[in-house]
Amino acid sequence: MLPINLLVELGVISVVLMATRFAGLGRKLAAATLVLLALAAFSPLGNLLLYPLESRFPPWDPSRGAPDGIVVLGGSVDTDLSAAHHTPVVPHAADRLFASAELAGRYPNARIVFTGGSANLVSTDAREADYSAPILENLGIPRERLILERNSRNTWENAIFTRQLVIPKPGERWLLVTSAFHMPRSMGIFRKAGFDVEAYPVDWRMGGRDDLFSFTNVGMDGLGRTDVALREWIGLVAYRLMGRTGELLPGPAKD
Repeated sequence: MLPINLLVELGVISVVLMATRFAGLGRKLAAATLVLLALAAFSPLGNLLLYPLESRFPPWDPSRGAPDGIVVLGGSVDTDLSAAHHTPVVPHAADRLFASAELAGRYPNARIVFTGGSANLVSTDAREADYSAPILENLGIPRERLILERNSRNTWENAIFTRQLVIPKPGERWLLVTSAFHMPRSMGIFRKAGFDVEAYPVDWRMGGRDDLFSFTNVGMDGLGRTDVALREWIGLVAYRLMGRTGELLPGPAKD
Protein backbone atom coordinates (compact mmCIF):
# COMPACT_ATOMS: atom_id res chain seq x y z
CA MET A 1 0.00 0.00 0.00
CA LEU A 2 3.01 2.30 0.11
CA PRO A 3 2.87 4.92 -2.67
CA ILE A 4 5.82 3.78 -4.76
CA ASN A 5 4.73 0.11 -4.62
CA LEU A 6 1.08 0.88 -5.28
CA LEU A 7 1.84 3.18 -8.20
CA VAL A 8 4.10 0.64 -9.88
CA GLU A 9 1.43 -2.02 -9.44
CA LEU A 10 -1.27 0.25 -10.90
CA GLY A 11 1.02 1.13 -13.80
CA VAL A 12 1.61 -2.55 -14.61
CA ILE A 13 -2.14 -3.28 -14.41
CA SER A 14 -2.91 -0.37 -16.74
CA VAL A 15 -0.42 -1.66 -19.34
CA VAL A 16 -1.92 -5.16 -19.14
CA LEU A 17 -5.43 -3.77 -19.51
CA MET A 18 -4.44 -1.77 -22.59
CA ALA A 19 -3.59 -5.05 -24.33
CA THR A 20 -7.10 -6.38 -23.77
CA ARG A 21 -10.64 -5.37 -24.63
CA PHE A 22 -10.48 -3.14 -21.55
CA ALA A 23 -7.98 -0.80 -23.23
CA GLY A 24 -10.08 2.25 -22.42
CA LEU A 25 -10.05 1.43 -18.73
CA GLY A 26 -6.31 0.81 -18.96
CA ARG A 27 -5.70 4.28 -20.44
CA LYS A 28 -7.80 5.90 -17.71
CA LEU A 29 -5.94 3.97 -15.02
CA ALA A 30 -2.59 4.97 -16.54
CA ALA A 31 -3.61 8.64 -16.50
CA ALA A 32 -4.82 8.37 -12.89
CA THR A 33 -1.58 6.65 -11.91
CA LEU A 34 0.48 9.45 -13.46
CA VAL A 35 -1.52 12.08 -11.58
CA LEU A 36 -1.11 10.20 -8.29
CA LEU A 37 2.62 9.84 -8.94
CA ALA A 38 2.95 13.59 -9.49
CA LEU A 39 1.02 14.33 -6.29
CA ALA A 40 3.12 11.95 -4.20
CA ALA A 41 6.39 13.16 -5.70
CA PHE A 42 6.01 16.93 -6.05
CA SER A 43 3.00 18.16 -4.06
CA PRO A 44 2.91 18.97 -0.31
CA LEU A 45 1.12 15.66 0.33
CA GLY A 46 4.06 14.10 2.16
CA ASN A 47 4.49 17.16 4.38
CA LEU A 48 0.79 17.27 5.20
CA LEU A 49 0.93 13.64 6.30
CA LEU A 50 4.21 14.02 8.21
CA TYR A 51 3.46 17.18 10.16
CA PRO A 52 0.86 15.74 12.58
CA LEU A 53 3.33 12.96 13.40
CA GLU A 54 6.49 15.03 13.79
CA SER A 55 4.83 17.82 15.77
CA ARG A 56 2.94 15.52 18.15
CA PHE A 57 5.69 15.50 20.80
CA PRO A 58 7.71 18.62 21.66
CA PRO A 59 11.47 18.55 22.19
CA TRP A 60 12.44 16.99 25.51
CA ASP A 61 12.73 19.43 28.43
CA PRO A 62 16.04 18.90 30.31
CA SER A 63 15.01 21.21 33.16
CA ARG A 64 13.33 18.30 34.96
CA GLY A 65 16.71 16.75 35.69
CA ALA A 66 18.90 13.91 34.52
CA PRO A 67 17.30 10.70 33.25
CA ASP A 68 18.07 7.32 34.77
CA GLY A 69 18.19 5.60 31.43
CA ILE A 70 18.06 6.11 27.67
CA VAL A 71 16.40 3.68 25.24
CA VAL A 72 17.53 3.97 21.62
CA LEU A 73 15.33 2.33 18.99
CA GLY A 74 16.98 0.60 16.05
CA GLY A 75 16.17 1.48 12.47
CA SER A 76 19.39 3.20 11.41
CA VAL A 77 21.59 0.29 10.39
CA ASP A 78 20.91 -1.96 7.39
CA THR A 79 21.76 -5.40 8.74
CA ASP A 80 21.91 -7.14 5.34
CA LEU A 81 24.33 -4.58 3.85
CA SER A 82 26.36 -4.54 7.07
CA ALA A 83 26.70 -8.32 6.99
CA ALA A 84 27.61 -8.28 3.29
CA HIS A 85 30.36 -5.68 3.75
CA HIS A 86 31.42 -6.68 7.29
CA THR A 87 31.03 -3.16 8.55
CA PRO A 88 28.08 -1.07 9.86
CA VAL A 89 26.08 0.57 7.05
CA VAL A 90 23.83 3.46 8.15
CA PRO A 91 21.54 4.50 5.27
CA HIS A 92 19.05 6.56 7.30
CA ALA A 93 18.03 7.86 10.75
CA ALA A 94 21.63 8.31 11.89
CA ASP A 95 20.38 11.04 14.26
CA ARG A 96 19.18 8.29 16.59
CA LEU A 97 22.78 7.21 17.12
CA PHE A 98 24.24 10.74 17.26
CA ALA A 99 21.65 11.93 19.77
CA SER A 100 22.24 8.88 21.97
CA ALA A 101 25.95 9.56 22.09
CA GLU A 102 25.34 13.21 22.95
CA LEU A 103 22.93 12.25 25.74
CA ALA A 104 25.32 9.64 27.08
CA GLY A 105 28.04 12.28 27.40
CA ARG A 106 25.68 14.78 29.01
CA TYR A 107 24.34 12.25 31.53
CA PRO A 108 27.22 9.93 32.47
CA ASN A 109 25.19 8.03 35.08
CA ALA A 110 22.33 7.11 32.74
CA ARG A 111 22.02 3.54 31.50
CA ILE A 112 22.15 3.27 27.70
CA VAL A 113 20.04 0.61 25.99
CA PHE A 114 20.07 -0.05 22.27
CA THR A 115 17.19 -2.22 21.08
CA GLY A 116 17.11 -3.77 17.63
CA GLY A 117 17.42 -7.26 16.18
CA SER A 118 16.40 -8.19 12.65
CA ALA A 119 13.21 -7.04 10.92
CA ASN A 120 13.63 -9.55 8.08
CA LEU A 121 10.76 -11.95 7.46
CA VAL A 122 13.35 -14.70 7.08
CA SER A 123 15.50 -14.75 10.20
CA THR A 124 19.26 -14.23 9.82
CA ASP A 125 22.16 -14.02 12.23
CA ALA A 126 22.66 -10.32 11.40
CA ARG A 127 21.34 -8.23 14.31
CA GLU A 128 21.21 -4.45 14.29
CA ALA A 129 22.40 -4.16 17.89
CA ASP A 130 25.64 -5.96 17.01
CA TYR A 131 26.46 -3.47 14.25
CA SER A 132 25.24 -0.40 16.14
CA ALA A 133 27.36 -1.06 19.24
CA PRO A 134 30.70 -0.28 17.49
CA ILE A 135 29.24 2.95 16.12
CA LEU A 136 28.13 4.07 19.59
CA GLU A 137 31.53 3.10 21.00
CA ASN A 138 33.29 5.18 18.32
CA LEU A 139 30.99 8.06 19.26
CA GLY A 140 32.34 7.93 22.81
CA ILE A 141 30.11 5.53 24.76
CA PRO A 142 32.21 2.95 26.63
CA ARG A 143 31.23 -0.63 25.79
CA GLU A 144 30.54 -1.42 29.44
CA ARG A 145 27.80 1.23 29.51
CA LEU A 146 25.91 -0.28 26.59
CA ILE A 147 23.04 -2.69 27.17
CA LEU A 148 22.12 -4.46 23.93
CA GLU A 149 18.72 -5.94 23.18
CA ARG A 150 19.24 -7.92 19.98
CA ASN A 151 16.17 -10.14 19.57
CA SER A 152 13.34 -7.69 18.76
CA ARG A 153 11.86 -7.59 15.26
CA ASN A 154 9.52 -4.61 15.58
CA THR A 155 8.63 -1.72 17.88
CA TRP A 156 6.27 -3.83 20.01
CA GLU A 157 9.08 -6.28 20.74
CA ASN A 158 11.47 -3.35 21.32
CA ALA A 159 9.23 -2.27 24.19
CA ILE A 160 8.51 -5.72 25.63
CA PHE A 161 12.05 -7.08 25.48
CA THR A 162 13.68 -3.87 26.71
CA ARG A 163 11.35 -3.68 29.71
CA GLN A 164 12.18 -7.29 30.58
CA LEU A 165 15.89 -6.55 30.18
CA VAL A 166 16.23 -3.41 32.31
CA ILE A 167 13.29 -3.90 34.74
CA PRO A 168 12.68 -0.16 35.28
CA LYS A 169 11.98 0.75 38.89
CA PRO A 170 9.05 2.96 39.96
CA GLY A 171 10.08 6.60 39.87
CA GLU A 172 12.89 6.11 37.37
CA ARG A 173 12.93 8.39 34.32
CA TRP A 174 13.77 6.87 30.96
CA LEU A 175 14.13 8.65 27.64
CA LEU A 176 13.01 7.11 24.35
CA VAL A 177 15.10 8.16 21.35
CA THR A 178 13.59 7.62 17.90
CA SER A 179 12.62 9.54 14.76
CA ALA A 180 10.04 12.28 15.31
CA PHE A 181 7.58 10.75 12.82
CA HIS A 182 7.85 7.39 14.65
CA MET A 183 7.46 8.84 18.14
CA PRO A 184 3.63 8.75 18.47
CA ARG A 185 3.42 5.04 17.70
CA SER A 186 6.50 4.26 19.79
CA MET A 187 5.20 6.11 22.83
CA GLY A 188 1.82 4.42 22.55
CA ILE A 189 3.47 1.00 22.34
CA PHE A 190 5.80 1.58 25.30
CA ARG A 191 2.87 2.81 27.40
CA LYS A 192 0.86 -0.27 26.47
CA ALA A 193 3.83 -2.45 27.40
CA GLY A 194 3.95 -0.85 30.85
CA PHE A 195 7.24 0.97 30.29
CA ASP A 196 6.90 4.66 31.19
CA VAL A 197 9.26 6.67 28.97
CA GLU A 198 9.71 10.31 27.97
CA ALA A 199 9.87 11.27 24.30
CA TYR A 200 13.18 12.47 22.86
CA PRO A 201 12.37 12.98 19.14
CA VAL A 202 15.14 13.26 16.53
CA ASP A 203 15.57 12.77 12.77
CA TRP A 204 12.97 15.27 11.51
CA ARG A 205 12.05 15.05 7.82
CA MET A 206 10.54 18.55 7.49
CA GLY A 207 11.22 21.95 9.01
CA GLY A 208 7.82 22.61 10.55
CA ARG A 209 4.54 24.39 9.86
CA ASP A 210 6.16 26.68 7.27
CA ASP A 211 6.83 23.62 5.08
CA LEU A 212 3.25 22.37 5.13
CA PHE A 213 2.34 23.60 1.66
CA SER A 214 5.80 23.53 0.08
CA PHE A 215 6.23 21.87 -3.27
CA THR A 216 9.46 20.06 -4.16
CA ASN A 217 11.33 19.87 -7.45
CA VAL A 218 13.06 16.60 -6.48
CA GLY A 219 10.56 13.79 -6.98
CA MET A 220 12.42 11.21 -4.90
CA ASP A 221 12.35 13.54 -1.88
CA GLY A 222 8.60 13.94 -2.12
CA LEU A 223 8.04 10.23 -2.66
CA GLY A 224 10.29 9.47 0.28
CA ARG A 225 8.33 11.71 2.65
CA THR A 226 5.00 10.37 1.40
CA ASP A 227 6.20 6.77 1.79
CA VAL A 228 7.50 7.35 5.33
CA ALA A 229 4.35 9.15 6.45
CA LEU A 230 1.87 6.68 4.95
CA ARG A 231 3.79 3.73 6.35
CA GLU A 232 3.60 5.27 9.81
CA TRP A 233 -0.12 6.04 9.54
CA ILE A 234 -0.77 2.47 8.39
CA GLY A 235 1.29 1.27 11.37
CA LEU A 236 -0.71 3.43 13.77
CA VAL A 237 -4.00 2.03 12.49
CA ALA A 238 -2.73 -1.57 12.52
CA TYR A 239 -1.28 -1.35 16.03
CA ARG A 240 -4.46 0.27 17.34
CA LEU A 241 -6.56 -2.52 15.84
CA MET A 242 -4.24 -5.11 17.40
CA GLY A 243 -4.52 -3.43 20.80
CA ARG A 244 -0.83 -2.55 20.95
CA THR A 245 -1.54 1.15 21.51
CA GLY A 246 -4.23 2.77 23.62
CA GLU A 247 -5.18 5.42 21.06
CA LEU A 248 -4.87 6.05 17.35
CA LEU A 249 -2.45 8.99 17.63
CA PRO A 250 -0.75 8.93 21.06
CA GLY A 251 0.33 12.31 22.37
CA PRO A 252 2.08 13.80 25.41
CA ALA A 253 0.88 12.52 28.76
CA LYS A 254 -1.54 14.75 30.61
CA ASP A 255 -0.09 15.71 34.00
